[in-house]
Amino acid sequence: MRLLRNLAFYFAFYLGSLLITSASLAVLPFSVEAFRRQVRNWSQWQRWCLTHLLGCEIVLEGAPLAEPVLYAMKHESFFEAIDTPALFNCPSVFAKQELFSIPLWGRAAAAFGLVPVERNAGARALMTMIRSAKALAADGRPLVIFPEGTRVPHGEKRELQSGFAGLYKMLGLPVVPVAVDSGPVYHRLYKQPGRITYRFAEPIPPGLPRAEVETRVREAINTLNP
Repeated sequence: MRLLRNLAFYFAFYLGSLLITSASLAVLPFSVEAFRRQVRNWSQWQRWCLTHLLGCEIVLEGAPLAEPVLYAMKHESFFEAIDTPALFNCPSVFAKQELFSIPLWGRAAAAFGLVPVERNAGARALMTMIRSAKALAADGRPLVIFPEGTRVPHGEKRELQSGFAGLYKMLGLPVVPVAVDSGPVYHRLYKQPGRITYRFAEPIPPGLPRAEVETRVREAINTLNP
């Protein structure tokens, strides 16, 4: 039965992803709002496939804030990266530059307002990224970053990427750490039924020293680790 659930999930999710992504690009020239709804539909489609085909449960402990902040999220699988438009209201996610080269998806990501991150970029590219992020926040959009820089197996606690503290300082926004434990359920070819929990920590104010903000964020995003 579990094998059949996995086969149904992969078939439904990836076929739906192709259709929804194509539809989002088709409506983009006519309506930005319709385009954004399609992007959110993609995230909701992943949730539907998880809950109805794999038998998973998604639980929120706490909730996003109404005002724009920088969310620093644990990253254990592709689940939370795809889920951000369902979890937040029109979020702008900091994503690796390489992802923007994916056919269809990359174009949709750029149009939605994801912020490309070039890890070896120079100062000029960094300032361009900061200006873009500030403009998005000023427009009322939440910013989302995975401060560890890559997917981390459940149970591991890694140091944050060096660029996170600089981004925190230059944006001047509160940071809300978000723990998530999707790894045991989702981060494998053969996915498992189970519960995925988001845990929102209290906001961390802007202007703290680098060591303090990094320690507080690292501790908060790992509260669901054993």
